[in-house]
Amino acid sequence: MDYPTDLFDGVTTALITPFLAEGAVDYEGLRRLVHSQIVSGVRGLLALGTTGEAPTLSTDEQARIVELVVAEAGRADGVRVMVGVGTNSTEKTIENARRARDWGADALLIVSPYYNKPSPDGLIAHFVAVAGAVDLPLVVYNIPGRTGVNIPTPVLAQIARHPNVVAVKEASGNIAQMMTVLTEIPHLAVYSGDDALTFPLICLGGRGVISVVSNLLPGPVVEMVTEALAGNVARARQLHYGLLPMFDAAFVESNPGPIKYALSRRGVVGEAMRLPMAPVRPEGKALIDTALSGYPQEAFPSPDEAR
Repeated sequence: MDYPTDLFDGVTTALITPFLAEGAVDYEGLRRLVHSQIVSGVRGLLALGTTGEAPTLSTDEQARIVELVVAEAGRADGVRVMVGVGTNSTEKTIENARRARDWGADALLIVSPYYNKPSPDGLIAHFVAVAGAVDLPLVVYNIPGRTGVNIPTPVLAQIARHPNVVAVKEASGNIAQMMTVLTEIPHLAVYSGDDALTFPLICLGGRGVISVVSNLLPGPVVEMVTEALAGNVARARQLHYGLLPMFDAAFVESNPGPIKYALSRRGVVGEAMRLPMAPVRPEGKALIDTALSGYPQEAFPSPDEAR
């Protein structure tokens, strides 16, 4: 079926997966985090993405996480849940997609296959196979810095012919490529996969962001995106530059280490991660602490909002 392409216009938070000190998933911490996102006005919640350390989670943990996020989103009006299911195996990705559907996902995020570096024909066949196997809206995730392969615009155009493909999360860092997607595939929603490029991308025709920093600062990120989408460029630019120190600090090391450290400094959840992710180094923590000090207390969700 043809799905609307505006399902996630605005801010979708790429949720972290909080862990307790001994390594178990902190489900109560996740519930508090999700609630803080909803009351701050995010449009979507992404579970099991890169930020959520999905490869380190068991299938049972993944099921509990998605079901928790779906249940919390169901208490709100218009908040949708996207689930990351992509792998470098088409068969495994389809299995994950079917599980996510059964857990209650509203949409699927499919990263381009990593490590094995498929040809353009392989990329097209992979995404079309997944889109045809599960009747849910599908968001293509282009992040060549992690996968080793870019999805060129002509290839994306072929993938986007499938009616279930509604959007692309663009994290190539290549604004020129994003502009060709916006002009050559106008029916496809383009979401920033890089917090720092959200404002310029919206000015060019993008529809929002799948954000890491909104875990920490959901209200300010929502305000910036809302103003940008409304065409209030001067105000959105001001908000963008206000957020830029944290956009930079959140990626001083590999995601999600910095954002988890920042959340721990605000007392939201612990900073624990699962191997192979390691704690942020002292010099990185110092940069994050400096960035955090530049925001007033009211910029962060209050403890009451997170309950």
